[in-house]
Amino acid sequence: MRTRRTFAFLIFALCVVGVTFKSRVLANSSADAQRGDWTISKADDPAKVEFSLIMHHRGGGHSNHESDWNKSAFPNVDFNKPGRQDVHFVIARDAGKIDCEGFLDNGEGAGLFHFQPDANYPRQMSSLGFPIDDEKQYAMAVQDVSLEFAKQMKNEHLKDLDTDKLIAFKIFNVDSAFIQELRDAGLTITDSDKLVAFRIHGVTAQMVRSLHQAGYKPDEDTLIAMRIHGASPEWMAELKKRGYDHVDLEQLIAFRIHGVSPEFIEKLQGLGYTHPEPDQLVAMRIHNVTPEFISDLKARGMQNLSIDQLVGMRIHGID
Repeated sequence: MRTRRTFAFLIFALCVVGVTFKSRVLANSSADAQRGDWTISKADDPAKVEFSLIMHHRGGGHSNHESDWNKSAFPNVDFNKPGRQDVHFVIARDAGKIDCEGFLDNGEGAGLFHFQPDANYPRQMSSLGFPIDDEKQYAMAVQDVSLEFAKQMKNEHLKDLDTDKLIAFKIFNVDSAFIQELRDAGLTITDSDKLVAFRIHGVTAQMVRSLHQAGYKPDEDTLIAMRIHGASPEWMAELKKRGYDHVDLEQLIAFRIHGVSPEFIEKLQGLGYTHPEPDQLVAMRIHNVTPEFISDLKARGMQNLSIDQLVGMRIHGID
């Protein structure tokens, strides 16, 4: 909603600022500089702003980066100043400098920027085993992929680590601290793609530690699947209260996929099915053997039917 409210303002602002600043930016840019547009709008976090960079690449095409940045990342910019103000700030990174000029109006605004790539950065990155082109160098400046960060990740001895993975690591906040936390929790992990997936899906060291303490030894794929389907340690604790302790992790994932919940189990127990096997619970959900279905059969005098009989009735369409 916030983005839609400011969209029209930002389009207008870009038109205005293009007339005001374009000649000055072009005059200050070297032949190697790449150019684009920036916008700033308010973020939900008062300590941050939503910063958007639209790069117009040589040879056509463009790329867009938009995320929340700390206000402290913009040197000499006073976001609390009321009214309109001209602004000029430089975001300096190992990969190069993003030189921005434009204006803010009550903390929101727009402008033009040029990116001046660092001439030594490609050679230094290549020496570490990370070749880059112009577009990657710009992306690495935006995401602050420093030489020190590249060295740290190389020292983690990860599989399939390349330039694109370094950029993805910065986007999703995969760093040495995160990797070490996972390893300290007892998970031997070296797969770059899995680390990114962990961040995307919320696999944490605390989750790994909790599962290990409960006697499980999950691999990376199982951890990701558990998070995707919501098989959390907290949900597992609710199952334990219903008598389902240390259920196989693959079965727990199947529980979540097919809707075997603590509430479902509790209703079955109330109907006299004290502890169905995990496979039986999944089969009941797959074939729509609900507590309501069982109650209706009981009301019609069909008592003490086994779970296999109930599932068979559903399979053969007996209501």
